[in-house]
Parts: sequence; C-alpha cells; structure tokens
Amino acid sequence: MELPENLNKDSNGYESAEKIILRWDSTASEDARERMIFETDRQEADLYLQAVDEIQRSLSNVSISTSSNAGKNANAVDDQSKVNTTIQIAMARLEDEFRNILITHSSALETDSLLDPSSSSISTPSHHELEEDDTLSNDDSSHHDLLQLQLQHCESSDSSTYRSTSSIREVDLMPSEAICDLQAIAMRMISSGYLRECIQVYGSVRKSAIDSSFRKLGIEKLSIGDVQRLEWEALESKIRRWIRAAKVCVRILFASEKKLCEQIFERVGTDIDDACFMETVKGPAIQLFNFAEAISISRRSPEKLFKILDLHDALMDLLPDIEAVFDSKSSDSIRVQAAEILSRLAEAARGILSEFESAVLREPSRVPVPGGTIHPLTRYSGDQTTPDMEFAELEGKTPLALHLIWIIVVLQFNLDGKSKHYRDASLAHLFIMNNVHYIVQKVKGSPELREMIGDDYLRKLTGKFRQAATSYQRATWVSVLYCLRDEGLHVSGSFSSGVSKSALRERFKTFNAMFEEVHRTQATWLIPDTQLREELRISISEKLIPAYRSFLGRFRSHIESGRHPENYIKYSVEDLETAVLDFFEGYPVSQHLRKRSQ
Repeated sequence: MELPENLNKDSNGYESAEKIILRWDSTASEDARERMIFETDRQEADLYLQAVDEIQRSLSNVSISTSSNAGKNANAVDDQSKVNTTIQIAMARLEDEFRNILITHSSALETDSLLDPSSSSISTPSHHELEEDDTLSNDDSSHHDLLQLQLQHCESSDSSTYRSTSSIREVDLMPSEAICDLQAIAMRMISSGYLRECIQVYGSVRKSAIDSSFRKLGIEKLSIGDVQRLEWEALESKIRRWIRAAKVCVRILFASEKKLCEQIFERVGTDIDDACFMETVKGPAIQLFNFAEAISISRRSPEKLFKILDLHDALMDLLPDIEAVFDSKSSDSIRVQAAEILSRLAEAARGILSEFESAVLREPSRVPVPGGTIHPLTRYSGDQTTPDMEFAELEGKTPLALHLIWIIVVLQFNLDGKSKHYRDASLAHLFIMNNVHYIVQKVKGSPELREMIGDDYLRKLTGKFRQAATSYQRATWVSVLYCLRDEGLHVSGSFSSGVSKSALRERFKTFNAMFEEVHRTQATWLIPDTQLREELRISISEKLIPAYRSFLGRFRSHIESGRHPENYIKYSVEDLETAVLDFFEGYPVSQHLRKRSQ
C-alpha cells in the first residue's frame, strides 16, 4: 500500500500520526463514533494505516531509547507512556474497524454463490441422495437447493470463485478489497501484540455466519442426549438431512472458512491462520459431528441398520475431505472425532446384525400367532429380507449382503417351522404368505436394500408368497368347490328329470355348512396389508362366484319345485359376494351370513 506523501515527508511524523489517531478516537469524538474509517474514502483509510505504522516505529524507537538510558532520562519514559497510550487508542479503533468489515461482509452461504450455471459437467445425483425430506419447510427452499447443488458433485469450473481440490469446493466468502483491508488491520494488530483480540473478534463474527449457514442447512443445536431421546421416526428424516448438510459443511463451508483465514492471515504466519480457523469452526464442527456420534452410541435395533449404514458410508466418503480441511496439528481433535465415530458406526452395524441373527436363531416361541398375521420376529427384522440360499447365485455379493441373506434364510426357516404349529393347513399357508409378503414390501420400499439383495432374490420372494397364497386357496376352497360339481347328482337310467333331488339337497346343505364354517373362521384371520387382502378376496371370488352361479342356474328349479327350498338354497350369489368381503378382517362376524331378502 503506497503511503500518503504528506506524512512521509513530514519532519515530525509522530505528531502528524498522533493527530490522525486521536481524530478517530471514538471515546473522545462524536463524529468518530458515528463513522467508520474504512467506509469513508480510500485515502483516509490508507492515511490511518500509515499513521499506525508511524506510531509503531516511534514506539520501537522510544523503547530502544528507554532501554539504553534506563534511569537517566525521565523524558524517554514519558514518551514511551505517551506512545503506548496512542497505540492503545489505535488498536481499539482498528479492532472496531476489523469487526465492522467482518460483519459487513459476513453472511450465510447463498445458493447462487455456489452455482456455476456455465458448467456442463454435472453428474446426476442418486435417487437416495435426492430423497425428499418431508421435514423441510417452505422457508428452507434455499437450504434444499444448496444441498442438492452439493450432491450434484459439479466438476471443476472455470469460475474464479472456486479453488477445487477433488470433491472440495472453496467459495470466496468476501470480496478481495475487504480481504486486503482485513489483512492490513490484522498485521498491525498482531505486530502490536493484539493477537488474542484479533483472533477473538474474527472467531466471534465468523462463527455467527457459520451458525446462520447451519440454520439454512437445517442443522439443529442438539446435544447427544437430545438426539438419543428422539423417536426413531423423527431421527430418520434428521439423518437424511444431516448427510446432505455434512457434505456441504465439510466440502464447502469449512473449506471456504479455511481459505478465508489463509487469505487474511497468510502474511502473518500459518500458526495464526490455523488458530483463527479453529477459533471459528471448532465449535460448529463438534456440533455437526455430535449428531453422528449420538447415533453411533444409541440403543441398537434392527430398523436402524440401514440409516446407520447410510451415516457410515457418508462419513467414510467425507473422511479424506475432513483430513484435508482439518490438516493442522491444532485440528487433530476434529480428525480423531470423525475417525472414532466412523469406527463406532461400523461396530453398531455389526452389532445390530449379530443381535438380529441371534434373535432369529434363538426365538423359542411355539405358540402360533393368532389369525396367521405377521410374526413379531418378522416385524423385528425391520428392513431385512429373504432369499433362498443358493450359493451359485451369491457370487459378487458384498459381505453385508451375504450376511443379510444368511439371516433371512434362517428367518424363513424359522417361520416355516412356526407355521407347522397351526392345526389348520390353510392358516399355516396364510401365515407364510403374510410374513413373506411383509418382507417383499420392505425390500421394495428400500432402494439400498433392493440393490443389495438384487431383483433375482426379490422375484423369488414374490414367488414364495404367491405360492403360499395358492396353497391357501387349494387347502380351503377345493373341498368347498367340490360340492358344486355335477358328479353324483344324476340318476342313472332316468330320462325324466335325470337328477337325484335327495343328493342335490344334501349337496346344497353340505356347501352351505362348509361355506358358513369357512366364513365364520376366516373372518377372524388377518391379512394386515390392505392391497394383499383385497387381491386374495378377488381371487377367491373369481373361483367361487362363477362356480356357485353356474351350479345354482343348473339346479335351482329342482329344489324350488320341492318343499321348503329355502332350507337348501340359503344364499344368493350376491350374499356370497358380500360374505367374501368379511374375510381376513381379523374380527368375528355374526353367526349367520347376511341372506338375501325372501
């Protein structure tokens, strides 16, 4: 910075410098309190900096003079006191200016500052990364844009606002002129012994900017205890949000803060820029990672497995960037915390798998689940799934996939064993159908799980529950429909009616009794899935109703021509259609079917 010529050539530089310093003493001047030097014209700011330089030189000269004439020159001591006072006034003013420049140019990251619209090399984010977070409010739209931008992993652009290293995207947080002013002030404060004040002011203002960015990213100030007290459903959305936000924080926010520290303090020393960086980001970084730490040490349960794996994978992916951003000795604690959380997340996932496997293997219950509904063991499996264990098809599977497959094979084996405790074969098939269908739906509802298990296994599972549904229908309805056959009703050698009315009456009575029993019993059975329940009812109706309508059409006249036909033809086709709607609701129905009006 070129020093103003009038001060350079002044024969009494100290007095001129002192006048400038005192003119801007906010404790003595109303005008100085209301105005900021660096918000006036450029020449005034340069003149003030030169005055500070002159005072610093004078202080150095007076200190040397005082040391060499110790005890001999009282004037030298007075001069030093006078210069010290002037320096203190100047430093107080520079501290205010430093703070004001930082505040003026400190704000939360904006989406526009991260986006390079000219970049054509934008990769497509994965389905899982772009999964909608239902907890985002309308006010968080810019936050959502910011997250999606980072997840697009834009390639290095030509924009001057970036300095890209692998996945790190450094953004210029302040204009270059403000950085130059901050650098000039910092150099003078630090050289005058005001390092601590400089770091404190810098850290205080920049932490506020980071807090504002955190709010935009949806990062809440939650203690480890707060996180562990949350219900799992609430935590799931917060985990999705955290994964998105953590990528932005490490790769953009923290990296850009580090760059800003280097820009401002690069001429002072790396130890100082490291100190300012840690003063700024250590608290926010701990706040960020405390969430993942809380999840890593929370109570284990199977439904948490895949979200824990999501956290683990995200942190594993971020670890090289964390090490790059927090590469100084002073930031060891952040690197260590991240590595320890990663290790605990891996251990938590292994523990959940082991505990679930143990629960599957040791589950001792021999009491059938009422109504053939989903067994608690299957529900406990959370997002786990089930293939048949055919080793020829397991090539290329990850260790985690193999472990899951093994657990689910055991689960199926266990469920097959439990189905044998049902005395009614139809209910046993319904039990298998319910449980395998539940697993299939869990696989379909989890993109990670579906990819891990594979579509081949999913087709096998679908085939298994459909086979169970077919087996149920055979076990229940073959005997019922057998009543509606023609065989055994025709009288041999008779060409009049050709039908044995006694056999026909017995056939109708048998059908009525069997259908009533099935209706009474199976209305109490339960299919929890609405769509599956409706599909099975439709399948039953498609077999039962046409067969009954045809039988009734062929033989109604033979019954109605005799005595008391209502004792034999008790139900209309519509009665049966209505009755089928009672099936699998899980509660008892009236002892008698609702019959047509006579």
